[in-house]
Amino acid sequence: MPHFLPLFIGLRYTRSKRSEGFFSFVSGFSFLAMALGVMALIVVLSVMNGFDREIKTRLLNIIPHITLGSDTENIDWQNLKSGLEGIPGIEGITAYVEGQGMLSYGKALEGVSIQGIDPDDSGIVHTLEDHMLAGTTAALKPGEYGVIIGSLLARSLNVMTGDSLMLSLPELTVTPVGVFPRVKRLRVTGIFQVGAQVDSGIAFLHIQDAARLLRLGARIHGLRLSLDDPFKLRKVVSEIRQKLPVTVRISTWEQAMQPLFQAIRMEKTVVGLLLTVIIGVAAFNIVASLVLMVADKRKDMAVLRTLGATGSTIAAIFRVQGSIVGVSGVFVGVVVGSVVAHWIGNIVATIESLFGFHIFDPGLYFISSLPSELQALDVLIIASVATLVSLLATVYPARRAGRILPAEVLRYDH
Repeated sequence: MPHFLPLFIGLRYTRSKRSEGFFSFVSGFSFLAMALGVMALIVVLSVMNGFDREIKTRLLNIIPHITLGSDTENIDWQNLKSGLEGIPGIEGITAYVEGQGMLSYGKALEGVSIQGIDPDDSGIVHTLEDHMLAGTTAALKPGEYGVIIGSLLARSLNVMTGDSLMLSLPELTVTPVGVFPRVKRLRVTGIFQVGAQVDSGIAFLHIQDAARLLRLGARIHGLRLSLDDPFKLRKVVSEIRQKLPVTVRISTWEQAMQPLFQAIRMEKTVVGLLLTVIIGVAAFNIVASLVLMVADKRKDMAVLRTLGATGSTIAAIFRVQGSIVGVSGVFVGVVVGSVVAHWIGNIVATIESLFGFHIFDPGLYFISSLPSELQALDVLIIASVATLVSLLATVYPARRAGRILPAEVLRYDH
């Protein structure tokens, strides 16, 4: 028998007139389910990639990319800063002090991380300035105890610029009349918003005021570095290590935000596995359609066997037919899914303009459009898994067709 016979007959079955179309009814459902599953996976994972990128970008606008600190007090941070300024990739270097405290206004209380910054330094201060809703970083003057807080924190405390807050520090002051917690009145000089969790948990003070509150004197806790490209920090870190004393600790934004990013990756994995069920349903439909086709074509298979076709040739015919259904669905799903994932932001914006509503209300959400990032690796993995599942779905029906005995079929044929 010719080697191309399984391909020829398999293609002919998919174009059979009895199917009244490109596929039979069941095969059509298999094709649609496979295409829908692949498309849904690509679109949803791309949107999750977009949210991941959006969160990282917003966080990296405020949090330091690299932090240098030490448990010892004999480090000359000024000389160390001068030595780091020539390293490629470093955009700005800022001295900092930090501590913990409790801000209160009326009956509202919120725990915050106190961050002391120098408005005259480059780096995070310049980036913070770009996200100010009210006020400016230049309003942080030493001795005035001004504070810049995030929009979520301002909303929780119900304050605005010009209001006074009470800062309670986790220390006690002993006086002749008793023991009291250390408190200080701060004036809100600015409110920032980056659209991430830092909007609710950080309060920026002038570095001299923060050092005075934390009783550090002229000391600082370390340096914070901002990079041109925070996603390429490993090369910069390796060069920094060569210039640092062994007592200096290096921490990066990846380490600081590791729990958050692990949660995002876990969520992406779980959603991907759940949506893979659609591909599994499509595979079962392929099995069902081929089993029905085998039952319908028993007479044809018996005739082919009497003409010399082997069991493997018969099995190959149905493997071809099932593979065409599955692979076609995968191809259509990849093409449509990639197009939709790439343009989903514009699609959502068009729907909003046509029907006059906002899926993401700017007054409630930090984003006004649906973010999406199509990654070639995700598309490759989805297409490969779906294709493999489609091919495996043809194994059982094909083996069943290959075991058809022509004598048993023709014996009862009238």
